[in-house]
Amino acid sequence: METVYKIYCASYDHALLLVESYRKDPRMQEEILETLNATVPHTGASDLSFFLVMPVQRITKYPLLLGKILENTPTSSSAYPALRAAVRAMAQVNANINEYKRHREVATKYNKAEHLTLRDRFARLNTHSIAKKTTRLSRLFMHEAGIVPKTEDKEYDDLEEKFQCVVSGVAMLKENVASYLGHLEAFLLPTPHKCELQINEGPAQQYRHFAEHLHCTVFPEFKRRLDRLVCQPLCSLSDMLVGPQQLVKKRLDKLLDYEEIQERKSEMGSVTYDEEAAMNTYLAINSLLVAELPRFNQMALQILGQILCSFCALQRDLAAQVLHQAEKELEQMPHGRTPLPAFWKMVGDTLKQSDTQLHTFCQMFETVTPSPVTQPLNAAEERKVLSLVSKHGPDRLYQVTSNISGSKDLDLTLQRGQIVALLQSVDTKGNTSRWLVDAGGPRGFVPAGKLQPYCPVQGQQPLMQMPALESGTEKRRHSYTPPGAPSPQVATFTPAFQVVAGFSFTARSPQEVSLQAGQPVVVLEPHDKKGSKEWSLVDVNGQRGYVPSSYLVTVPVLEPMGWSLPV
Repeated sequence: METVYKIYCASYDHALLLVESYRKDPRMQEEILETLNATVPHTGASDLSFFLVMPVQRITKYPLLLGKILENTPTSSSAYPALRAAVRAMAQVNANINEYKRHREVATKYNKAEHLTLRDRFARLNTHSIAKKTTRLSRLFMHEAGIVPKTEDKEYDDLEEKFQCVVSGVAMLKENVASYLGHLEAFLLPTPHKCELQINEGPAQQYRHFAEHLHCTVFPEFKRRLDRLVCQPLCSLSDMLVGPQQLVKKRLDKLLDYEEIQERKSEMGSVTYDEEAAMNTYLAINSLLVAELPRFNQMALQILGQILCSFCALQRDLAAQVLHQAEKELEQMPHGRTPLPAFWKMVGDTLKQSDTQLHTFCQMFETVTPSPVTQPLNAAEERKVLSLVSKHGPDRLYQVTSNISGSKDLDLTLQRGQIVALLQSVDTKGNTSRWLVDAGGPRGFVPAGKLQPYCPVQGQQPLMQMPALESGTEKRRHSYTPPGAPSPQVATFTPAFQVVAGFSFTARSPQEVSLQAGQPVVVLEPHDKKGSKEWSLVDVNGQRGYVPSSYLVTVPVLEPMGWSLPV
């Protein structure tokens, strides 16, 4: 009887709000009136609230009715002890219902997650709230410093520890499932079954059918079941944890208030009405959590276990479906029933045969490939290359092996054979396949795979130097010297160096001197008057001044030489 009335009385206010919402719907209100007139016309009730209040009134009348009967029952009667026990029991039932209702009201007040903006939070600040938060914070600091003892509640501490474990487990599982879904989406991005192979039969077509079945049937169905049996219940469980989390957090605040008031009460002997209400609020929240957390933890763990079991079952079903479809397609392949040792022997023989065919092709290609015609650089190109060498050094020169067409911002369009200088072997995003180069004026990014180190050669008819392609143990030359022609000699540089300006610099004070990129300078002192090496004293065409040391580069002094350019 107490359990039934507890739930009913605690939900009475919510039921009245529901009835109030019905009144705003004329169609619903009309249907309710017709039902009342047809079923209980003698009551003359015009609303459901007339009937909803009757159980609430009835439970409070039981102690009065039983007390009246007890007054009119002789003490010598055999029923008198039972009636007296009934009066006490119903009085206790009413007290328990009132306490439960008060607990529910406190829970309803504090377990709602508040999503307040910064403006709303500032609007709530006042002298009272600031003083209260300051008192709580100082109390918390005294707890951590050991100045005042904490209120120990072993039963509640154990329940809260289990609850926090449940919260952590749900959050971790939710994060892992989200990551799993992301990986599944990435796995389904490639669609080989949509590619036109122009092969109507054979293993390639069978693989296409297999991939199409997985992408269009197996994985979409798995994803729908995963969302329905795992993701949605997990999100619902996560939402269920918000209310208890708010109550646990509010209990700590109220505990700090409770300890402060208790300390003041022991000193002064009395407290105000508001302070007494604050103490009762803490006691209500604490007793509610102690009573409800065990059942909540148990139910949350059961739901979490069911979600994990569903996830494991889905994985097993997915593996079984994929394996069944793979075996079905494998049976139709030419070597589907071949024993494994025989299959690997067949693969090895096929690879050996392919290697022999490739070797024969490379030999034929060596025989029929015409020798390239060399073309020397013109004067303008040679001056540009010499400028690149003076700026960046010969070890930074690269040659373009094929035409490059820039398709992105800051990309360069270059022709095969052009000479560039490497500035950085990585782009702005850390991609090592795009290099920043200097093309003798414009600077930009080019594919690293289309550049090869450039080596200058001496002579009137320099020959092109191309990378060697290895085939087995032999190296295939893309260019070779005609019979009777002298072998090209790699240029050697004298071990002389000079300092040049790597970048242009504009003087901003009389103590500084302006520079142009590539302009030779003489370093007088590699530091300023204070000894800082960030500035260097230099002589430029008879003018002395300071320039940033980072703007200066040391390059070798090159002798005039020829440059080769492939056709």
